[in-house]
Amino acid sequence: MLTDEERREEVTHFMKVVDAFRQYGPNAISANTRRRRDWYRIPKEDRELLENIGWKTRLDTVDDLILENAKVLNRIVDNPAIFMDDEELLLAEDGKVIIESAQETRANVSPRVEHEHHRQAHSEVHHYHEDEQTAPNHSHSHSHSPSELSHSHHEPKKRQVSPVDIDKVRSTLKQFVRDWSEEGRIERDQCYKPMIEALLNHFPDDSTRKTRRVSIPGAGLARLGWEVAFLGFETQCNEFSHYMLLPSYYVLNETKHVNQHTIYPFIHSLSNIVGSESLLRGISFPDILPSSLPPGSNFSMVAGDFEQLFGVKEHPEEDEAGKWDAVMTCFFIDTAKNIVNYLRVIHRILAPGGVWINCGPLLWHWENTDDISIEVSLEEVKALATQVGFEIKNEHTINTSYVGDEQSMLGYVYKAAFWTATRVER
Repeated sequence: MLTDEERREEVTHFMKVVDAFRQYGPNAISANTRRRRDWYRIPKEDRELLENIGWKTRLDTVDDLILENAKVLNRIVDNPAIFMDDEELLLAEDGKVIIESAQETRANVSPRVEHEHHRQAHSEVHHYHEDEQTAPNHSHSHSHSPSELSHSHHEPKKRQVSPVDIDKVRSTLKQFVRDWSEEGRIERDQCYKPMIEALLNHFPDDSTRKTRRVSIPGAGLARLGWEVAFLGFETQCNEFSHYMLLPSYYVLNETKHVNQHTIYPFIHSLSNIVGSESLLRGISFPDILPSSLPPGSNFSMVAGDFEQLFGVKEHPEEDEAGKWDAVMTCFFIDTAKNIVNYLRVIHRILAPGGVWINCGPLLWHWENTDDISIEVSLEEVKALATQVGFEIKNEHTINTSYVGDEQSMLGYVYKAAFWTATRVER
């Protein structure tokens, strides 16, 4: 049970995420305005040459596309009340209007995908294995009005957000590409496809799938979980970051038709672009309607810290030990502060005969921070897993990108480690 102060911190953190989504537009326009100011600082004859090739016009187009992105992002956080109860809403600065919105929403909305929320103070993982050059911090003014850029139905008080917060919002746009667009199919097939094949190989009898429970921690925007649920498995995704939880709720519950939205995720950096067409291209999502799951599908999303949700519980009926037939970790295990405990938790929640399927690198997220961070090599991870009680099989390397731009001059390739592991009974 959280104290009032801890709950206040929880609400403050959540509203900070909401504010980051709402302030994406002004921040992105400010960064683009810096480019215009630099244009005026070079000689006139150089400006004319740039104008002749359409450079300045392209900046105007980027402004327009930023506004299109902002429209989608503002829709995602238009009603944050769905993520808080009434007591928590009262702790927010805009508690009164949010509560009124919550009462209206709860009376009219019946989500198709259940999102559960287990609350604790936030110490959020901030990295998403993003192949992105971080834009510098800019704070220049621009002629676009604030109402165009950061629209909110309830006009909440505007709070200051950091460049890191805005970086995470830009990452969210790229996550939509990876998980819910046709262009992202390449990355999904590189990682999700072999993981799903391994799951089907371990449980070949399709008549028993509805009884097989699959846990997917670090699920991001939940496409892997959706695909597993589509095949008939009872599937629960777990995610800690509200930068992922808010958009996953939106795409799973609020999208009404295929390719309903178009975003422009690559406009924030003009480095390593081949041409304007690739920079300015739109990506539509979702490529498939999330509500098209077969009747009777069992698919949910639970919010909270993996170790807290699945760790040892005081009351046995709340404990998850031995209750999961499969755990699928994709680009997840390196979010651990203590990898040994991650391995122990995965081992303890697996049922006899269950399988752990892993795919990902070891970009230890807490390295060089003030938090605990135990960094080990791939061989050491496998040795620790063996000591904890796993038998590792089917090992190989998968070369893959992560939220990359396939049309960029620059690309990162992870040599992701893939394996399946079964729980050894002792």
